[in-house]
Amino acid sequence: MVTKLDIIASFDPSEVGLENGNLFGFPFTYETADIIVLGVPWEVSVSYGAGTAQGPQAILEASPQLDFYDLDNPTGWQQGIFMLPIASELISQNAALRAKAAQIIAGQEQGVQIAADDALASALAEVNRGCDRMNQWVFQQSQQALRQQKKVAVIGGDHSVPLGYLQALGEQYAEFGVLHIDAHADLRRAYEGFEFSHASIMYNALQMPQIVKLAQVGLRDVSPAEVQLAEASDGRAVMHFDAVLKQQRYGGTPWLTLCQKIVADLPQQVYISFDVDGLDPKLCPRTGTPVPGGLEIEEAYCLCREVVRSGREIVGFDLCEVGPDSWDGNVGARIVYKLCNLMGLSGRA
Repeated sequence: MVTKLDIIASFDPSEVGLENGNLFGFPFTYETADIIVLGVPWEVSVSYGAGTAQGPQAILEASPQLDFYDLDNPTGWQQGIFMLPIASELISQNAALRAKAAQIIAGQEQGVQIAADDALASALAEVNRGCDRMNQWVFQQSQQALRQQKKVAVIGGDHSVPLGYLQALGEQYAEFGVLHIDAHADLRRAYEGFEFSHASIMYNALQMPQIVKLAQVGLRDVSPAEVQLAEASDGRAVMHFDAVLKQQRYGGTPWLTLCQKIVADLPQQVYISFDVDGLDPKLCPRTGTPVPGGLEIEEAYCLCREVVRSGREIVGFDLCEVGPDSWDGNVGARIVYKLCNLMGLSGRA
C-alpha cells in the first residue's frame, strides 16, 4: 500500500504539473490527503451573471499550472490535497432547477406574486427542496471527511454552497467565527423566495448558535435591511465597509493594523468564507455579481495571514463565485492553494 510518506518522497513539486484529474495535479488520494476539497457546481439562485457553476472545473483545470513554493508554508503541499470528482448529479440537478428558478425570477420582475400563481409557487417549492438536497450532500461529504480528522475546503458555485459544511463544523465546534470576504453582506432572508439563495448564506449561517461572530470585510453593495440586521445583532455581525477601510488607509492607518483589529474580534476557531467578488473585479471579471472597488489579492492574503499569526486556527474555508474562464480559474486556484497552506499552518502549538 502506498503511504503518504511514499507519495511525498516520490513527487517533485518543481516538475511540470501533472494532468491527473486531481487539484494541482497532486498525486494524493482521499486516504492520503489531509485536506479534502469539494467542488460544488451550483448556481440555481443566481440573480445576475451566470457561469459560476463552472467555477470548480475552471479552478481544477488551471491548478496544475501553479508553482508550489509558498512563502508562508513552503512545504504546504505535503499536507496532501485531494479534490473529489465533481458530482455529475449536482451538475444535472443544477441545470434543471436553474431553469425553474429563472422562470420564478422573471415572474417576480414582471410583478407576479408567486403565492398567487400555482405553477410558480410549485416551482419555488421544488427549487427550495433541491437546494436543501444539495446542502445535505455537502453536509454528508464534509461530515465524512471531518470524522476522519481531515480538513475540508468547498469550492463553488454560487455562495449558497457552503451551508452544509458550516453545519458539519457545527457538530465539531461549540463555537467558531466566520471571516467573510465579500462585496455583499449576504444577509437577505429567502432572497427572491429562495430559502438557500447565494444572497442569504450569511443569514442562514447566523441561524447556527455555534457561529458566535461574523466579520464581513470588503462590503460595498449592501441593502438597508442587511445593515439593520447587523446593527441589531449586538456585535455578533460586524460590517467592515470597503469605503471605510480605504478612508482609514488614506488617513495613514496601515492595512496590517486594520487587519489585526478585524482579526482581534474573532474567536479562537475561524472559518474563512471567500467570495471572489470581494476582490477588485480585474481579478475576477466573470464572477456573478462584480462590484467596483474591493481588495487586492495580497490584501486579502494579509488579512487571512493575520488569523494564523494571531494564534487562531482556520478550521475550514470556502471559495465561491469564481467565473468560468481560464483567468478566473487561475486566480481561484491560487486563492485555494494559499488558504490550504494557511489552514495547515494555523492552530499549531
